[in-house]
Amino acid sequence: MRSRTRRTRNLVRVSKRVAWFLIALCAWTIYVWVSRVVIIAGQDQSMGFKVVHDTLAVISCAFGLGAGYVGLKALRSSR
Repeated sequence: MRSRTRRTRNLVRVSKRVAWFLIALCAWTIYVWVSRVVIIAGQDQSMGFKVVHDTLAVISCAFGLGAGYVGLKALRSSR
């Protein structure tokens, strides 16, 4: 027999300082990887090198965007 109670997520409060840090982390990560990909594109590197670094850039930017999303959500909920 299953319980009919609704499961809720346990939300952890994030301070404004931490939220702004997460947003800054997002901006910094995007800035670093976009500029790095542009620099690598102009260099005479092997295709494997470029593919690996492009993959790293995409993954890192995804994590950065995730951190920025958490930061923005925390700022909006604190209002």
